[in-house]
Amino acid sequence: MNDKKIKKINFLYLIGYIVFPILICTLCYLLSAVYFPKGTMAVILIMVPTLLSILWWILGGSIIYKINKKKFERELEESGFERNHTFYGKGSTVTIDVKRGEIGLLFFWNPFEKFVIHASRISKAWVNDGKSGHGFMEGSMRVSFLFIVDDIKVRVDTFTSNQRFRMDSDYILTGISKADMMVEIINQARVSAHKNEK
Repeated sequence: MNDKKIKKINFLYLIGYIVFPILICTLCYLLSAVYFPKGTMAVILIMVPTLLSILWWILGGSIIYKINKKKFERELEESGFERNHTFYGKGSTVTIDVKRGEIGLLFFWNPFEKFVIHASRISKAWVNDGKSGHGFMEGSMRVSFLFIVDDIKVRVDTFTSNQRFRMDSDYILTGISKADMMVEIINQARVSAHKNEK
């Protein structure tokens, strides 16, 4: 378990993830323009880095995140952390040991830093159904559960869409049900954590 402050984004990783492929492409384009203005080598120096950069932006982050997620789960199990429930959100993983009152966190934009926190550090946990609009326009595009750790808000989506769904839609109701369950488990862990402190 660590006492370090939650850090959802590693800005060096984020900048490197975006900028590094751009720098490689720029270098290859310059080499092509200066030394190989025409021919097969020019095509290779332009097309290959461009395609590899696109693949990297589409798949690279997901692969890094999945590898570190498996490693994190293995490390938790080896440490005796009992995963009562694990929720895989789009940009984060939340795993809970209710009995010990501990919560494991891993974030997509900070995949190399793993957090295992005492649940007593969570000051509040709640559900946000994302409801907006009125009358027939009422609906939601996003349902999530949120919690605050050391004044840092962590949001984990249980449902997202690029279109609005009515509040009685199965998608929204399922998202709310999942979020309710996670908030309940987080609160159980908080109770255990406070008991363990006594």
